[in-house]
Amino acid sequence: MSNVLEIKDLNVSSQGKEIITGVSLKLESGKIYALMGPNGAGKSTLANVLMGSPKYKIEKGKIILNGEDITNMLPNERAKKGLFLSFQYPSEILGVTLSNFLRTALNSISSKQMPVLEFHNLLKEKMKMLGMDSSFAKRYLNAGFSGGEKKRTEILQMMILEPKFAILDETDSGLDVDALRIVAEGIKKARTLETGILVITHYYRILEYLTPDVVYILSKGKIVKQGDKELAKNIEEAGYENLEVNNAN
Repeated sequence: MSNVLEIKDLNVSSQGKEIITGVSLKLESGKIYALMGPNGAGKSTLANVLMGSPKYKIEKGKIILNGEDITNMLPNERAKKGLFLSFQYPSEILGVTLSNFLRTALNSISSKQMPVLEFHNLLKEKMKMLGMDSSFAKRYLNAGFSGGEKKRTEILQMMILEPKFAILDETDSGLDVDALRIVAEGIKKARTLETGILVITHYYRILEYLTPDVVYILSKGKIVKQGDKELAKNIEEAGYENLEVNNAN
């Protein structure tokens, strides 16, 4: 089944300050999209708005998932509809093991509960794909994890939940070369005909391992250019200041 996420003329503010201005995007399952831009461009704001963060106010525009208006839905309702957000700074939660957290998350969005043994077999399979030691399943969520381990845990969660659309907010930040490659491979394996992925990043380096179908450049709250992987490479070489702006909407 093909899934479609549409952002239509989105205008967003926070504390009276406009952050996103007239952004329109159309994402399709089975594809990888990259959203790049300088600091303060509004990339993380857009990610949080798509997931329903109450911190931001939608002044205008709509968010449509498979023809259904989800603009005013709560975050948990959006998760059940098939949206997933990987956080830039994953939280540590003491007293909750990674295994229990993931099983609870999966069961909360599923119509039926997955048996414990079946879930643990699934978890073991996905952890192996990400090069994660099985002992991590018994550790408290992100407690004492390195930056790379936290990011791999986010990708693990995405692989377990199998969302319609995954929004990955700077998943590559703080990763060394080996961790970056493993995370990128996990992203590629999570991309299916039913799942679309939006990778938000400052840098080209993760895109060396991924081949995005479309690269969008966000600047001052607007999509100013779009292209393919070569656009991202040009940004890496020349920077955002030298970007020739056009109207991508």
